[in-house]
Amino acid sequence: MKTLKVGMLGAGVVGSQIARLLIANKSDLASRAGANLELVSIAVKDSKLKRDGIPAALLTNDAKSIVNDPQIDLVIEVIGGIDPAKELILTALKNGKSVVTANKALLAKHGAELYAAADKANVDLYYEAAVAGAIPILRPLRESLVGDHVIRVMGIVNGTTNYILTKMDENGAAFADALKEAQALGFAESDPSADIEGFDAAAKAAILAGLAFHSRVTDNDVYREGISKITAADVKVAKAMEMVIKLLAIAELTPEGAVSVRVHPALISRTHPLASVRDSFNAVFVEAESAGQMMFYGKGAGGAPTASAILGDLVAVARHKVNGGIGPKESDYADLKIAQIGQTKTRYLIRLNVADKPGVLESVAHVFASHQVSIQTVRQTGAGDKAELIVMTHSSNESSLSATVKDLKNLPVVTDVASVLRVEGVN
Repeated sequence: MKTLKVGMLGAGVVGSQIARLLIANKSDLASRAGANLELVSIAVKDSKLKRDGIPAALLTNDAKSIVNDPQIDLVIEVIGGIDPAKELILTALKNGKSVVTANKALLAKHGAELYAAADKANVDLYYEAAVAGAIPILRPLRESLVGDHVIRVMGIVNGTTNYILTKMDENGAAFADALKEAQALGFAESDPSADIEGFDAAAKAAILAGLAFHSRVTDNDVYREGISKITAADVKVAKAMEMVIKLLAIAELTPEGAVSVRVHPALISRTHPLASVRDSFNAVFVEAESAGQMMFYGKGAGGAPTASAILGDLVAVARHKVNGGIGPKESDYADLKIAQIGQTKTRYLIRLNVADKPGVLESVAHVFASHQVSIQTVRQTGAGDKAELIVMTHSSNESSLSATVKDLKNLPVVTDVASVLRVEGVN
């Protein structure tokens, strides 16, 4: 049986798990790939640090030696970030090595350049692990649904934020307390900003949108809001309306044929499949013209789940090395325009603290009407200084809804706009 030599960049939580599985499951992986997959070198920051289950002889401090070694056939990149990962991957591709990566930040920012390099060298670039960990979602979009027309992709793609929002919903926890719990359990970093402010989800949304709509989408094209402003009061209102708050990554076609890509917290009905996705799990809901509605669900992060996706890609590219040919190249033929957030159609749930006196509702309704935003329901709670209006709108352009909120803040009878949340997946 032919032997393919594998080099790896990085041996953190994910990389160490990949290395252990490559060594432990060598026989099974060989049978599936049609070739022996021999791990020959792992680039790390500290090659003297002992790593359980990984022979010290495999470790090196010289990452460039791996991507430039003519004996190495396949490269796995799990160091993350932009530099030096970008230059290392480009060098590996240039040198004729197929690359498997989990680097969503790099793909979302420089995916086109990486694809071009892989295309020029006639090698594979696979990255299933870059979005939603072990969940197979990129390959279905890239291959299984390539004969269909995707209309919308909507998903929970960040486990940290989903864990926090789950605890706020189920236990009534405040945001800060739920975040501390997530950090204590290892679901959130000491600096959680990439997760809670939506940067991680935005990178994944860009990748999903590019594959779904055959257009180049970068992280700069994604409208982004995080969950740090979500309060226990927001969650309580959502519960009363039989809804739940989730941080959603959404990519969809607009009526004008552009692509809208956004990440933000949103209310969804508790009957929606995504509402039942709890804790650190991820799920992606796909709507296609012929296939209809599908949901992909599972563990979205962690060493073992991510390693599973990496090894699945590694077997795929190894088969191509053995049998000839390569996998799908970049599909950007549609070249659709990216819609600005103001062009997107959505719905709002707006909580207003108002004066409890005659004419308040009329004044508020007038503001909505002036921007041609239709109100679906209005509910008042409290009285006196604690009177609150909860307004649910019908679908409208984001720009009209945003202008409505701006004018409501200046209305004399409105003491405060307590919160504004988008509503998704509700007819």
